[in-house]
Amino acid sequence: MGDGETVWEQLLPSLTDQFTCYAMSMRSRGLSGESSDHSPERLVEDITSFVESVGEPVRLMGWSAGGIYALATAETTDAVSAVAAYEPPAVELMSEDDAGRMMATITRMATVAEEGRMADAVRTWFEFVATDDELAEASSVGLFEALAPNVLVQLREFPQVFESEWASPTDPSELANISVPVLLLHGTQTIPDPWFIDSVCHVDEHVADSRMREITGAGHLGPILEPEAVADELERFFEESAG
Repeated sequence: MGDGETVWEQLLPSLTDQFTCYAMSMRSRGLSGESSDHSPERLVEDITSFVESVGEPVRLMGWSAGGIYALATAETTDAVSAVAAYEPPAVELMSEDDAGRMMATITRMATVAEEGRMADAVRTWFEFVATDDELAEASSVGLFEALAPNVLVQLREFPQVFESEWASPTDPSELANISVPVLLLHGTQTIPDPWFIDSVCHVDEHVADSRMREITGAGHLGPILEPEAVADELERFFEESAG
């Protein structure tokens, strides 16, 4: 539900002294133009075009679904020299119970959005992926209000992702095609448990050059709520992969 202007705001100050950072907003978010096409295939095409426009090797970071798209982009273009993914969800490993709860959450989110309560709709979605402590902290820093403009975009995107027939980037045959170094991050307090942790382990198992690191005390909102710890892992990995 995020965009480059909000979700990386806490993380960037710990990285910009060491790296040139580009914070991309996906279509219909942030400074990007409006679009009705939010299919995962098109989103990966967008990221690929963005990465290639930089003009030099890019070390790419993605979080949650963005981690999935980052992995897919690494398979698509030689412009990516390394990938870091924070809790990329492998749909193949999702339990029926978690899938049912997710669809029920999306339905509630849509109902709240129809009432015009966009910040509450953001919170509704986060209740599926964030702990109570994370929800309280996210509320205190105004995260729900910051992401509210992207609610309707996200609700348009969900069905296009679910109905797509694209090859899942977390299918073992797809992951085997990734040749660049991959860092897989996860929090120790992440929910849904064990889906996100199982997903990270799954990607680690099938990517040739990967390593896993955990962020102590973090949940799925780690890049926003534990930015320094996440940045430390990114800096260490990206320096190693550059050498």
